[in-house]
Amino acid sequence: MSTNTLDTTVPEWSHRERAAASAKLMLGWVALLWLIELIDLAAGHALDLYGIRPREADGLIGIPLAPFLHFGFGHVAGNSLPLLVLGFVTALSGIRRFLAVCLLVIAADGLGVWLISPAHSVTIGASGLIYGLFGFLLVRGFVERKVLGIAVGIAVAAYYGGGMFLGLLPLNPLVSWQAHLCGLAAGVATALWYRRPAPRLG
Repeated sequence: MSTNTLDTTVPEWSHRERAAASAKLMLGWVALLWLIELIDLAAGHALDLYGIRPREADGLIGIPLAPFLHFGFGHVAGNSLPLLVLGFVTALSGIRRFLAVCLLVIAADGLGVWLISPAHSVTIGASGLIYGLFGFLLVRGFVERKVLGIAVGIAVAAYYGGGMFLGLLPLNPLVSWQAHLCGLAAGVATALWYRRPAPRLG
């Protein structure tokens, strides 16, 4: 007797399909940031108040919102390209994994900013997430022991490293080095926590 069964396996995406999906995701993400800033401009910058306000209970709402808000179009422009590039490279390893990494980085970075940033300040912007993606890519290959991942980490460090590490220093009172530092730490920690187990030889 024969029986029919449904094939429940999920087909593997080709490299081209994965790259196309990653590009569409990040282009849409960056476009959303510009749209939100346009709405903020029309609202008289009222959305800026929904950033992270340290050690204030109401300021906790800024943790999920802050990465999508910016202080003007110049701020958005400065974050758009690195977010697009680092997000695209991260998403190439899988959209679900990318979204999980972003969620963990945003939560950890936001909580860190809420805890250590100066009182009576408001922190918004995608730079904490950018630093998180940078940190994740920097160490992921070494953690997973993959040659391609190591090469990506070295390339990311070579291209963005100098500017990124300057952003960790308290050189400009208008720039949140706390968000950068917490984002970087969150990205590294996420790479360590979210690593895939090495294959067992048998």
